[in-house]
Amino acid sequence: MKHQYFKYIGTVILLIAFAFTSKAQQTVVNGTVTDATTKETLPYVSFLITGTEKGGRTDADGQYSITISDDHTQIKFSYVGYKSVVKTIVPGKTQTIDVQLQSETTQMDEVVITAGKKPKYKNKDNPAVALIRNVIANKPKNRMDHYDFVEYKKYERMMFSMSNLSDKFKNKRIFRNYKFLFQEQDSTKIGGKTMLPVFQQEKLSNNYFRKSPEKLKTIIVADKRVNFDERFIDNQGLTTYFDRMYQDIDIYDNNISVVSNQLLSPIADGAPTFYKFFITDTIQNHNPKLVELSFMPRNNTDLLFEGKLYITLDGNYAVQNAYLTVNKDINLNFIRALEAKLDFEQNPDKRYHLSKSNLIVDFGLSKKGGTGFTGERTVNFKDYQINKPHPDTTYYGSAVPVVVADATKRSEEFWADNRPEALSATNLKVYSNLDTLQTIPSFKRTMDVVTLFFAGYKDFGPFEMGPVNTFYSFNSVEGFRLRLGGRTTPALSKRYYFETYAAYGFNDTKWKYFLSGTYSLNNKSIYAFPQNYLRASFQRDTKIPGQELQFVQEDNFLLSFKRGENDMMLYNDFYRIDYVHEFENHFSYSLGLRKWNQTPAGSLYFASSRDNNLIKTNSISTSEISLQLRYAPHEKFYQGKVYRTPLVDKYPIFNFRYTAGIKGVLGGEYNYHNFMGSVDKRFYLSQFGYTDVTLEGAYILGKVPFPLLSIHRANQTYAYQLQSYNLMNFLEFVSDHYASINIDQNFNGFFFNKIPLLKKLKLREVMSFKALYGGLRNENNPAVNNSAMQFVLNQDGVPITNSLSRDPYIEGSVGVGNIFKLLRVDLVKRFTYLDNPMVSEWGIRARVKFDF
Repeated sequence: MKHQYFKYIGTVILLIAFAFTSKAQQTVVNGTVTDATTKETLPYVSFLITGTEKGGRTDADGQYSITISDDHTQIKFSYVGYKSVVKTIVPGKTQTIDVQLQSETTQMDEVVITAGKKPKYKNKDNPAVALIRNVIANKPKNRMDHYDFVEYKKYERMMFSMSNLSDKFKNKRIFRNYKFLFQEQDSTKIGGKTMLPVFQQEKLSNNYFRKSPEKLKTIIVADKRVNFDERFIDNQGLTTYFDRMYQDIDIYDNNISVVSNQLLSPIADGAPTFYKFFITDTIQNHNPKLVELSFMPRNNTDLLFEGKLYITLDGNYAVQNAYLTVNKDINLNFIRALEAKLDFEQNPDKRYHLSKSNLIVDFGLSKKGGTGFTGERTVNFKDYQINKPHPDTTYYGSAVPVVVADATKRSEEFWADNRPEALSATNLKVYSNLDTLQTIPSFKRTMDVVTLFFAGYKDFGPFEMGPVNTFYSFNSVEGFRLRLGGRTTPALSKRYYFETYAAYGFNDTKWKYFLSGTYSLNNKSIYAFPQNYLRASFQRDTKIPGQELQFVQEDNFLLSFKRGENDMMLYNDFYRIDYVHEFENHFSYSLGLRKWNQTPAGSLYFASSRDNNLIKTNSISTSEISLQLRYAPHEKFYQGKVYRTPLVDKYPIFNFRYTAGIKGVLGGEYNYHNFMGSVDKRFYLSQFGYTDVTLEGAYILGKVPFPLLSIHRANQTYAYQLQSYNLMNFLEFVSDHYASINIDQNFNGFFFNKIPLLKKLKLREVMSFKALYGGLRNENNPAVNNSAMQFVLNQDGVPITNSLSRDPYIEGSVGVGNIFKLLRVDLVKRFTYLDNPMVSEWGIRARVKFDF
């Protein structure tokens, strides 16, 4: 008994001793690094705990902070052009160590100042331009694809926070239960003194590059991130969105993607045309010798960087270090500050590879201050090996990163051992803090309101009601329309999903309704990627013939406002069975079986000609089978409650659809074959912005009535619709074969930035061109074949529906974008078929577009 007592006392003493020892090993070091001569602070100075790989860099104001748990006693500071300094630290204490670095550059003995006019900058006979041209000429051998094989380990950390928060904001009643979330940092750092972290993610990956055939295989071995309740936020979509905004920075690319825009690299092939370059320093004592090359845009509102490059003078003309920022007047929306720092390390063959990049972007409605958001992405590369081949199986598979099975289950010890730089104590708490936040009832209530406002759904656990913007709408056929509906959620079942709504029109006094049941074949939400499900549905509702909307529902309240006459609609009964299967490489296919009954509504009618008389038909019934293929390589999107919102990039999207009508099956009245294909592609044009191009074509085999033909997408709202013809009337044109091209050009302010009165407004120029060429074969053209279903006539006996038999339909527009940072207004002109009834040659259309 006495022995057990002493054993118990001994255990307690050991635990207390361990606790005190652990506390003593926590060492916090902070301070400021300055130039010993000028006393100016030095940004992005490297520091390293001696004997470890843990360290970091000073911020833009020369300040640093690091927390370590081991018993180390020295910290080393290094900066290009300065002598390294080693400082002693005291383990287990919080201490401030300010550092002064002595320049290594040779000082000039005499400075001669002469008065006179400042010489005009020019490229000719400019040694800085000659140097940058050498850098450009040597880019191929300084890139990763110069080698046959490359492999490396990559660590990524993304942090997103509400920033520049005032004490008044912090002390608001709404944050009464959330005080533990706020972080304090030095007030001179980007983002201000007080921040509120809302997202953090870390990833570790092994990467294998092969030059021929070219392939980069990424295997994610660890993934740790804040996970929000899927009812409110698409976690994968949120990660994808941040990855799109904060892409890897390759200084050797001609264009560098930052916050969904492409900025011209200072070493792009055409950089001397858009940048000014200056040699501002030569570092003699560095091996190899370096030249500090400063650069700035010729026009400070263009999408260009400014900053410094450090170039090696060893014959490789490689970038050894880079500091990138942007001018405060740049034509980027909501961006208050942007800074990127790139560090390169030497390979065994004396060339350089990127070893670390750090990108910080501060967003806000006003550049003068106020609450905003700050995102920081740090990427470290280590264990860089060149020309070490692996078996072909290493490179097999798609370019989509492979995630190992237990990547999200790594222990804290694993992360502590594998992070190249230790996280601060406050950043380590972000994961647990945000997990705790989601358990607070007031936060759940707040998210309910936010989700209702932005996504349009009110969550009730296993069922959610919405979308709200369809509850009320109106049109000339139904009059005042009310709708109420909703759907089940994964909280009810991860396999079975049901959706329904009911609507009533007070003018036509008819009920409309929808019901669907879906079975998930991969035990995942049917709204999550990749989809694999079987769905059966029935719908009875109205539809405007030919109107196909993207990312919005047809009975959206805002689309109730239309120009011109809009009293031709269809009552549709759809019985459908659909199978959808998506793959990780973003190829998908869907199979469908549909029974479709169409009944005219309003002034629309179905009629055929017999003995010069119109014989009206009450309805059209068809039975269809369909196959749809879609391939969208490298596609990224945010999965909303109703639609996926794609994050448009340079990669094309291919679509193909085949539909066959079967006569005599399930009441089908027609045999036909409909083939349709399209390609969408964005082309980045460097300083001239980007161009979105859509090519589309279709061919219908068989004799069919005009409601089954291709009814071309018209727009009678006052909103500018990218994929519709904005001065075409509903049902104005139909075809059984057609080809079209749609070009939308955004110049991103390239011309307006050169006009003094406009550059301050940061307006952006837009242009569009749309051409549609098509026609009808005689068998489907009522003007030639009396047995074909007749086109609808207006009250004057003139057809309102036409074939494209003479000329292509052409319209174009010029416009101004970025008005108040949100609005695009286009002046649209229609060039052909101006004699058709009720058409407008000119129109003004507006579009709300949130963009950086």
